[in-house]
Order: sequence, then C-alpha cells, then structure tokens
Amino acid sequence: MSTTTLVPEHNPEPAAGGTLLADGLAMTGRHLQKIRAAPGVLILTQTMPITMLLFFGYVFGSALAVPGQEYRAFLVPGLLAATAANGLMTGMFMAAQDCDRGVMDRFRTLPMSRAAVPLGATASELLTTAVGLVPLTLVGLAAGWRIEGGAAAALGAFGLLLLFRFATSWAGYWLGLLIRNEEAAGQVGSATFVLPLLSSAYIPTDGMPGWLRAVAEWNPISALAAATRDLFGNAAPVADAAWPSAHPVAGTLAWAAVLLAVFVPLTVRRYAGGGRG
Repeated sequence: MSTTTLVPEHNPEPAAGGTLLADGLAMTGRHLQKIRAAPGVLILTQTMPITMLLFFGYVFGSALAVPGQEYRAFLVPGLLAATAANGLMTGMFMAAQDCDRGVMDRFRTLPMSRAAVPLGATASELLTTAVGLVPLTLVGLAAGWRIEGGAAAALGAFGLLLLFRFATSWAGYWLGLLIRNEEAAGQVGSATFVLPLLSSAYIPTDGMPGWLRAVAEWNPISALAAATRDLFGNAAPVADAAWPSAHPVAGTLAWAAVLLAVFVPLTVRRYAGGGRG
C-alpha cells in the first residue's frame, strides 16, 4: 500500500508575524553591516562635501562676496544642507541595488512588516549621516567657520539636518523602487548634484535673475540652508525672499512633513506591490 506525502504548496505571501519596530531594527542592522562591508558609496558621499568646502572656500572664496559676512561662514551651513539633501541619491541607490540583485523579492517572502525594509534603509541612512556630519563640521571649524548661535540652537540645526535627510531618503527609496536598476539609479542619482546648485546652498539668491531666484528660494534645500545659518548664528538676511526662505525653520519643517507624508505611503505601497503599485 503506497502512501502519498502531501507537500505544502509554496505561498508567495509571507505569513503574518513580526512587528514594525523589531523588523525595522533588524533591517537597519542589515544595512549597517552592508555599509561596513562595502563602504565605498558612504566614503564618496561623505568626502565630497569636504572636498567642495576646501575647493569653494579657498579657490573661489576670495571671488565670492556675501554682504555682511565671510564666505566660509555662509558656505559651511549650505554644504551641511546639501549633505542632508543627498539622502535622495543614496536612498535611490540602495533600493535600486537591492531590486536589481533580487534581494527585494527574497525580502517579500519573509514574515515581516511591509514597512520594515524601507524603514530599516532610511533609519540606517539617518545613523550614518549623523556620524558623517561630524568630520564636515570639524573641517568647517578648522577652515574658520564658527557656531555663533549657542548650543541649543546648534542642536536644533543638526536636528533639522537629520530630519531632512530622513525625509529625502524616503523619496529616494521610492525612486529606487521605481527605477529597479542599479546602473540607471547611479546615473539618475548623479543628476541630483544640480539640485543644491539651484538653491542658496553655495551662493546668495538675491543676485540671481528673477525667475531663477524664485526657483532657488522655493527649493527645499534653500530653506534648510537658511535655517541652519539662522540657528548657527550665521544668518545672511535676504530681502523680499519667498516664504520658505523668509521663514526657514518653519519652511524646512513644512517641506520635511510634505516629503514624509507623500513618500512614506508611496514607498511602502510600491514595495508591498513588488514594483507594480
């Protein structure tokens, strides 16, 4: 008498289990280990602002004038803001790389929260950025920049920088899930280099043509750069600025809230849909 062994059919949908916090922490650890094993992208993104500080601060510094202050005092907060906005590029690259290598498909078969994978990636971005801001700040201080606004205001500035990095990482992660190709994400990510150039990160907006000034002052990076200058005590007043630049702290908080409100649900839906949603 023969017996038949019943083999359960594979279910592509993961079983319910895990909590968002526990799963998110696990995925954060995975991304941190990945960065530790292959730190090339992290090193590049962290050393580029320092290179630009030395280049702009010493090569172009004598040719660029900012009314009422020394150029490096204007430049360093702008570079910190540009570094925070770089979450768009790194988030995009992380997601596209995992999609291109089939890692995302394996994650979807695991019994964990659908939001855990993007949350872990963006949380790891937040932690690495917190560490990465330290050398840029120290080099800026060595170059002559000073924090004039007090310790509490300075902590508020760093808090805004990390909040903005977290928000842009979600936007970048959604784009990476959309692109799904590592090489294409690298090409698109390199194009994001132009975004800080169309802002007040490196030069004041009051000398720009009218249409370009409007674009720059509504650029979220401009609000963040102005907010960090304000909180660090390096504020350079801008006459008749657009609302985000005239109220930079509130403008930065508003931009971060909009980015998170839009891209957190879009990213989770895109990930859960396997690239179809």
